[in-house]
Amino acid sequence: MASVQDIGLSAAINLLSAFAFLFAFAMLRLQPVNDRVYFPKWYLKGIRGSPTRSRGIMTRFVNLDWTTYVKFLNWMPAALQMPEPELIEHAGLDSAVYIRIYLLGLKMFVPITLLAFGVLVPVNWTGETLENIDDLTFSNVDKLSISNVPPGSPRFWAHITMTYVITFWTCYILYMEYKAVANMRLRHLAAESRRPDQLTVLVRNVPPDPDESVNEHVEHFFCVNHPDHYLCHQVVYNANDLAKLVAQRKAMQNWLTYYENKFERKPSSRPTTKTGYGGFWGTTVDAIDFYTSKMDILAEQEAVEREKIMNDPKAIMPAAFVSFRSRWGTAVCAQTQQCHNPTIWLTEWAPEPRDVFWDNLAIPYVELSIRRLLTTVALFFLIFCFMIPIAFVQSLANLEGIQKVLPFLKPVIEMKTVKSVIQGFLPGIALKIFLIILPTILMTMSQIEGYTSLSYLDRRSAEKYFWFIIVNVFLGSIITGTAFQQLKSFLEQPPTEIPKTVGVSIPMKATFFITYIMVDGWAGIAAEILRVVPLVIFHLKNTFLVKTEQDRQQAMDPGHLDFATSEPRIQFYFLLGLVYAAVAPILLPFIIVFFAFAYVVFRHQVINVYDQKYESGARYWPDVHRRLIICLIISQLLMMGLLSTKKFAKVTALLLPQPILTFWFYRYCAGRFESAFSKFPLQEAMVKDTLEKATEPNLNLKEYLKDAYVHPVFKGNDFDRPRVVDEEESNPLVRTKRTSQGTTRYNSEASSSATTTPVANNDSPRLM
Repeated sequence: MASVQDIGLSAAINLLSAFAFLFAFAMLRLQPVNDRVYFPKWYLKGIRGSPTRSRGIMTRFVNLDWTTYVKFLNWMPAALQMPEPELIEHAGLDSAVYIRIYLLGLKMFVPITLLAFGVLVPVNWTGETLENIDDLTFSNVDKLSISNVPPGSPRFWAHITMTYVITFWTCYILYMEYKAVANMRLRHLAAESRRPDQLTVLVRNVPPDPDESVNEHVEHFFCVNHPDHYLCHQVVYNANDLAKLVAQRKAMQNWLTYYENKFERKPSSRPTTKTGYGGFWGTTVDAIDFYTSKMDILAEQEAVEREKIMNDPKAIMPAAFVSFRSRWGTAVCAQTQQCHNPTIWLTEWAPEPRDVFWDNLAIPYVELSIRRLLTTVALFFLIFCFMIPIAFVQSLANLEGIQKVLPFLKPVIEMKTVKSVIQGFLPGIALKIFLIILPTILMTMSQIEGYTSLSYLDRRSAEKYFWFIIVNVFLGSIITGTAFQQLKSFLEQPPTEIPKTVGVSIPMKATFFITYIMVDGWAGIAAEILRVVPLVIFHLKNTFLVKTEQDRQQAMDPGHLDFATSEPRIQFYFLLGLVYAAVAPILLPFIIVFFAFAYVVFRHQVINVYDQKYESGARYWPDVHRRLIICLIISQLLMMGLLSTKKFAKVTALLLPQPILTFWFYRYCAGRFESAFSKFPLQEAMVKDTLEKATEPNLNLKEYLKDAYVHPVFKGNDFDRPRVVDEEESNPLVRTKRTSQGTTRYNSEASSSATTTPVANNDSPRLM
């Protein structure tokens, strides 16, 4: 059990580490040679110029102005000075709302901490219960928890009262934040400049038709059913194989550039490489000739694959991006059912072009449900198989267990410094290492599920990561940690005493989570701002690959806010704070420091570094709100279970209304605000359409939209595009290639409209 000394040593290690990272960052960011690494966003926006131009040789690389080193921490107040509207304009609504999550943590936990320390800490400290329990390992820190309150004591009324105070305050803060973010989103949509996704829907599961191609079928369906608003469409091609070839050619181009630069620096000898994988084995050949030939072969393969896609009808998937003349018409199509059969002609708002995950557009719709079922099963086994290493990691906090397994280490372990490091630092850092590879696994699973936008992949991955840390990091740490620490007590006590021991031991796990917070939330955040990997990669590229200023611009690697891992990470700290607010308030100051520090750090990163891959307009906020509600309900249920072991079961019934009221609060907020994140009001759509027609009466939407949703591998190349319906064409009667009504067994499934259309061969009407 970690003592005050253990926690103090862990705090010292992590604070020194955090300060070292911050100091290194402050020094490195002042050097002109690193300017593009720590301020890439300003270069991408064209606001900042190269600091290495028009300088001496020395000053191009090193900042010799000593006054800047005196004020090396000025980046902190500078990060806080940018007003939120300016932050939204500069970094986007997604980034601004992400920053507000940290601020939400401060709004929630600062008042709770002050109240808990004023009410609960004196109540717990004077309980004097832990001293009277035989064979129980505890420290002075544990006396600050509810474990030190004697069973059946009236002191528990203070905890019951505080749980209600915490619940109502949390719900109030969440309501105000949900309302504020919803209003921010509506203002953002109203003020947002024109984008292709505002006028486009993604249509999935286009039904087959024996007489028409997918291209013709989509055109006829929307000409008939949306005659006044349909403008054009782009069918979806299965270009995944072509995309792989393009990626391979780009990789070969990088190596070719590297060896060309090498030859330019030393023209006396031609560079060589080996033909094996990675250039590590095989026949030695001329590197420039080798990669030039590789490029030629890949170019030929690209041309063949491109021709195959353009001429093979099977390369066209039953999906399309359909564009409309107005936002109003787009909203109607995206938010309504298109056919009496709800499994075909499925429409949804199209992601913005840079948000599209093109690989998954080629997955047949029927296959998606199978993929998602298998992924759910795989996620279940992943979560519970990870319990084994988590249990092992938690055993590291038990000195007695280590001594029994490795008795020869007893003299070393009993040293005060070593003991403090093992109990106060090692478990947290070990658990952090175990979780490093997890985000990549979860993102791969989300991609297998078949979601078509990067933003939704992030949201689904965040959902998986959230449940993983709930089960493994939180519940796993509590359960396994309690079992390892109190194994002797469990074996020696009668079965009726085991619930009592568990009830006492769970709050005592606060010391482990304190060390985890310091490792992950203090040193971890400081290490993130240093950007070690991008720093090394940039200088390697700058040294070996860069030839021109344009190449140097492309060599920058701006970071991206990783919502898939950062959101659940924040919500985990919300869970810890809510669970331990009325159980062991000593945890709360460490959480507050995390939120405050992270708020400053990520504000700096958003302003200077992170360049988002997409802008969803904070569509992820309902997921954040839902997970915070889940955290609140978990804390309420755990508090009820804990009090039931304290001979306070009858009064514990007073806590039953809490989860019920919390769930009702969630339903109310969802009904009140959630539609703002999934639907676009027709009134707002009409307003924007009217303003656009008044300000840009001659706007050519066809020209604006024609290449918006072309697969990236086709951009810049000529290929067969679908025919665009003329602006003036408003006649819903569309000629088809169907031979007769009797020969088409798909006609009832292929349309939700009873509009008649003349057939190409005769003049008899038939259903579209």
